[in-house]
This record gives sequence, C-alpha cells and structure tokens, in this order.
Amino acid sequence: MSSDDQHTGLADELAARSDDALTELLVERPDLASPTPSGTRVLAQRALSAASLSLAGEDLDVLAVAVLEVVSARHSRSPDKKKRPSVTTVVKALSGRADADSVRARIDLLRRRAVLWGDDSSLCAGEHLESAMPWKARHLTGPLVGRSGEEIAAMIAGLDERPLGLLQTLARGPALGRSRDAAPDADPESPVARLISSGLLARVDSQTVELPPMVGAVLRDEPPWHTDILTPPPLHESGAKPRFGAKAVDAAAGGEALELIRHLTQLITVLGATPAAVLRSGALGVRELRRLAKLTGLETQRVAFLIELAAYLRLIDAGFPEPAPPNDSGEQSFAPTSTADTWLHQPRERQWLALADAWLHMPRRAWQVGEPDRDGNALATLAADLHDAYAPVQRQLILSTLADAGTAVGVPADTVLANLHWHRPRQIRRFSRRVVAETLREARELGLVAHDALTTVGRAYTVEESPATDPADVDAAVLAAMRKALPEPVDHFLTQADLTLTVPGPMTSELAEQVELVADLESGGAASVYRVSPESVRRALDAGRSSNELLSMFTTHSRTPVPQSLTYLIEDVARRHGQLRVGVASAFIRCEDPTVLAAVLRSAAAEPLALRALAPTVAVSPSEVRDVIDQLRAAGFAPAGEDSSGALVDLRERGSRVTVSRARRQSQPRRNAPSEDQLRSVVNRIRSTDRAAAATPVRGAATTTPVRATGGGESATALIQLALRANRRLRVGYVDAQGSASRHVVTPKILGAGQLVAVEEGSDDEQRFSLHRLTSVELLDA
Repeated sequence: MSSDDQHTGLADELAARSDDALTELLVERPDLASPTPSGTRVLAQRALSAASLSLAGEDLDVLAVAVLEVVSARHSRSPDKKKRPSVTTVVKALSGRADADSVRARIDLLRRRAVLWGDDSSLCAGEHLESAMPWKARHLTGPLVGRSGEEIAAMIAGLDERPLGLLQTLARGPALGRSRDAAPDADPESPVARLISSGLLARVDSQTVELPPMVGAVLRDEPPWHTDILTPPPLHESGAKPRFGAKAVDAAAGGEALELIRHLTQLITVLGATPAAVLRSGALGVRELRRLAKLTGLETQRVAFLIELAAYLRLIDAGFPEPAPPNDSGEQSFAPTSTADTWLHQPRERQWLALADAWLHMPRRAWQVGEPDRDGNALATLAADLHDAYAPVQRQLILSTLADAGTAVGVPADTVLANLHWHRPRQIRRFSRRVVAETLREARELGLVAHDALTTVGRAYTVEESPATDPADVDAAVLAAMRKALPEPVDHFLTQADLTLTVPGPMTSELAEQVELVADLESGGAASVYRVSPESVRRALDAGRSSNELLSMFTTHSRTPVPQSLTYLIEDVARRHGQLRVGVASAFIRCEDPTVLAAVLRSAAAEPLALRALAPTVAVSPSEVRDVIDQLRAAGFAPAGEDSSGALVDLRERGSRVTVSRARRQSQPRRNAPSEDQLRSVVNRIRSTDRAAAATPVRGAATTTPVRATGGGESATALIQLALRANRRLRVGYVDAQGSASRHVVTPKILGAGQLVAVEEGSDDEQRFSLHRLTSVELLDA
C-alpha cells in the first residue's frame, strides 16, 4: 500500500470517528494537535510520521510491542489488503504467552492512538510502524523467545573472547552496531554471523545488528526478561503479608525526615560560620565537600545530597558573604541566604514538604557526585554535568511503580526494575539497576519510601500526574500525611546527673529554642541527647537569660529532678558572668568591682585592646565590642555585652549570609499537555476544514470557474451581500490574529461595521469574521 493510500485510509477512518473519539486521540497524542491540523488528511499524515509514532510508543508496554511486532511482520509480507493481519491472527500468534483479552485490549489501544486502524478482519499500519517500537528488530517474536535468563547466561558463558567482547560493548553502549558481517551472505564463521545464528544478535539489515534486550539484561546483571509469557512481573507474591504495618512504615518515614531536616539545619549553620569556596566552574569542590562532611560529622554523599537540595531551594547560594567571615578571601563563596532563615523557622511538615518537592522536581542527580566524568575527573557537587531533565520523570515513575503494590508492601529494587522494563521497554537503558537503587535510597532519606514500601506521603505524591487533580489539593494531602507521620512534639526532657538532657522525640519550637541555647547536641535521632557545659550556660547568659530563668526552665520542663550539680554549674557561671560590662565607646568596660577591672588592666588583653582607665570602675578601648569580648574571654574573664541603657544584649554570631543572586527555581511541569477544552477546539477546527474542503462551490453560467472573490474588498462584500439576499452558504478563508489560516462553511447573518456575523455549519453559535482578515469568499450550492 502506497504512502498516499495509507494517509487516505487513516484519514477516512479518522473522519468517521466521533468528536469525543478524536479528542481522546489528541489527549493521548498531544503532539498531533499543534499546530492545528488542516483537516483529517493532515492529521493522518502527522499520525503516520516516524517522529509522532515514536512519541506514541513512549509508554507502550511489552505486550503492546509484541502486538506491533506481529502486525509489522505480517503487514510487510502481505501488501495485499485481503492478506493483512486480522485481530484473530494476532491473538493466535501470541496465544499461550498472553491472555486473548489482554491482546485485544492492546490492539484497541493502538487503534485508539491511530497507530493501527481498520476493522477486526484487516488491520492496517503505516510504513513507519517500527518507529513506535523500542527496537529495530523483532525480539519478542525472535529466536530467543522462551529462553530463560539462565539459558541465555549459559549461551553467553560458552562464547569466545571476541564475540563476548562484542556483546559487552553493545550492552554498555547503544544496542545498535554496524558490521559488514551482518549480511546474510557473510562468512558464517565470523563472530557477528555466529552470534546472529545463535540468536544472541539480531539482524536489522545487511550492515546493522542489534543486541536483544534479554541478552543485554543478562550482561548488565539486571533482572532477566521472561519472554515465554507476556504478562507483567508481579510486584509481590500473591497473598504476601507486609513485614511492617502501615503505621511502622510511616513512623520510619517521619524519623528519616526529621534526621534530614536536622542535618540540613546543621549544614546551614556550618556554612554560615565558614562559607565554602566556589570553583571556577561554579561548583563546590571535593576538598570543600570533605571539609563540610568533617565539620558536620556526616558522610560526603549525604552532604552532597543536602547541598543539591538546598541549592535548588536557594537556601544556599554563591555570593559575597555578609558579614565577611574570618580569613575571607574576597571571592565568592557558598553561604546561606535569607531564604534559609525563613525555612529554619517553618514548621517541620513545611520544611519536609519543601525538601520533598525539590527532590521530585530537581533535574539533577546528586548521587553521581564523586563519579568520574568523561575526562576521568570526579564530578563535583553542583556541577553542570549533574543536570538531567529526565530525572524528575524517572523519580515519579519509580514511585508510581511502588504505588501499584499494596499499602505497606515492600518491593525490592530488582522487582521495581523488572516492572519498569516491562511497562517502559523503550526506557530500559535509562532505568539501570544503579539508577533505581540510588533513587530509592534518596526516597528513603526523604521519607517517601521506608522498609522498601511507599509511605503515605509518597503515595500522596503519585496522584500528581492526574490532570483532574488540583495541585493545591495534592499539597494539602501531602501536608496532612506529613503531619500524621511526624511524631508529636514533646515539651519535656529528662535531666541526668552527668549534665545531659535526653529528649524523647522532636521538641516544640519554643522548647527547642531554649534547649539549644543552653545545651549542645551530642547525638541526634528519635531521642536526642544534649549536654550542658560552662560554655553553653555562658552562651545562654550572653543571650540575656538570667540564672533564675535557666533554673526555672529546667524545673518546668524536666520530668526528672534537676540534679544539684546542674544547679551549682549554672549559679557558678552566672556569679562570674557579667561582672565586666562592655559597651560602645568604640567600646567601654564597666565593672562594679574595682579589683576585677584592675586585674583586667594588668592582663595580657590590655595591650592589644589599648585599654585606658577613666575611673576605678570604667575603662575604654578603641577596638570593636566583639573584639573586646573575645580578647577578655581569651584572658580568662567572663564579660557580657550591654547597650546604652545598661541592658544585656545578645552578641551571638548569626553567621554569614549572601544575597540571592538568582530567583528561586520554579518546578517545571513535565508535560505542558493542552486541556480538554483546547483539544475540543482543535477538533472543531479540523471538522470545519473538512466541511470546507467537501463543499461544492457555485459555477458560473458560461464557465466552470467557481463564483469566488479574493481578499476582503468590495468584490468579497458584494458576494457576501448576494449570499445574504439569497440565503446561500459561503466558504470563507480566514487568518486569525495569531496568523493561523483556516477555512469555514458559514451561513451569513449580518454584514456591517467591518465584520461578517455568520453561523458555521455544524454549530449553532455565531462567529465574527473581520473583513480585512478574509482571504477568500466562495458561493456554495444550496
């Protein structure tokens, strides 16, 4: 069948479809709708093009591909219409490997997408049908059908070094290879010819071979393909019971989320104190990554993951830190932004939501940090080479696969991989074992997966793909799931005799602020341990807390008696704290006890600070207040800062911040699919063009030339007036404000004010056509 015959056959079939069926076609193949096709014939031409068929085959599963292989084989061998494959033929060819109803369902899907057309007795296909398949050769109906993974592995094990090397090269790179030995008349003893004869390679043409996907899976140590049956591999055994209940899974997710939030908070604090240098490429180097890992006590992989998430959210950015940190190089550094302060003060579920959203939409692969690039150099954190626009799609597909399993049912990574390969055979190279395993690991760290099962939070995210779902509703459902998964905040702790505080869960924001001020974190987790020390007590006193306030806080929130050792520590530090008062002169030192101030003037700090006594209880210095306090503390004193009114001021370091140099990245939709209303409008335009093409114009009395006027001038106006008087239809050519040309069959109603008001055939709605945009007007038969 020629190409024109194919277009005509499919065009006729599309023209016979209902408007709803055509809209459904455009929903499943949105590329056909833009730009608006000029009739069903143009729509058919697009649908049969190789590029469009390739897009239509993106999400076809293995069974649908097997149907295409059967149709392609019989269609190419039988150009005669009477010998084209029937539905019965296809079902019979796949019998024993797939259920007949499943095969028919795939045929209906392919006909609905206009990949195939025709009635049950004669299925038609275009010349570019192979473009809808994930491979060039017919592997699902080829010589390896029915071979198990063990049998294929045994065949590979018996190969010599050279043919084995050829297969391994194709398994690592593109599956297609070129060789003169691929021809049917080539030397049968050549490695390529022997591999073709054994079925380990498939011949595409006389110079091209292709590695079968089942062979590639064995060579890459991936789950083997079972081609003896064409049903999806089960996600879990029938009747299998979850190892953990749904509550346990969600509780584990909440714990992981709290740890991630705590670690990111710690990283922001470290970067605020010691910003990280920026490489010339704009990335963060390996040396800086290791330094941050050492300061935070985290693994480098974890730190890289946190940095990638924080940079995507603009919690950190490259810039010139303010205030400048010690040993500032004067160059740009990575430091927290003001956005980080906003994030730090948000509720835990909001912090979790921001991190999960960033990961799901971030077009980057943090787990590749440290791997060699093309030149053999280690990939740096925030490097441009980590960008991958397909990464968000992969994450959503992996989570969706887990969502198909029962609630709290664990699915191993290899099972997820096997299902992805079955449902998305075109993406087998994108979904490697490493990609799936690392994606699931990151999902566990974010609390979207726990115990190999999708959590309630992760399941809430999987509905995002539905076009009928409002994103605000998705966020509300995710936030509700997060609140439920997070443990209830506690407002108490257990004080131990060794000056440690055990907090049995996440603290309320008010308690966390007080505890973190007076104690240092020793170990985090579900139950955190903090230690009180003289330095931490002094930090609280510097912030303006009194000893009585600290003791009252411990008495109020401790579920165990406050030990005397803690009381003595607080009172002792408070007794010595604040005897010296430092203010602004540049700085002044005030002390109620003249002997203490005299000791200061004799100390090693007096000379570098250039201290000068104004009175027995007052001295001044030209140095800054912060420097005076640091020098006095180094000399063994315990000064406190005060303002002009004599009140204590909080002089704690807040850390450096940078101004956000770029706007926060907005998550991009994975597919800008047109709405159903837009597609219905496209269908209406297609119908209008078809009616215009089929309309018969009026011929002149003495000639066969149609009664026609070009443009929107006087001749066109006269012809429209004639149609109004005679109540005749017109075929008008029109160019809209966007420059899109179309033709319409209309019945004119009103002509005036530079516009034609008419009712288009097939519709009861009036339309307005500007006369200056008309390209042609033809009078039609009644």
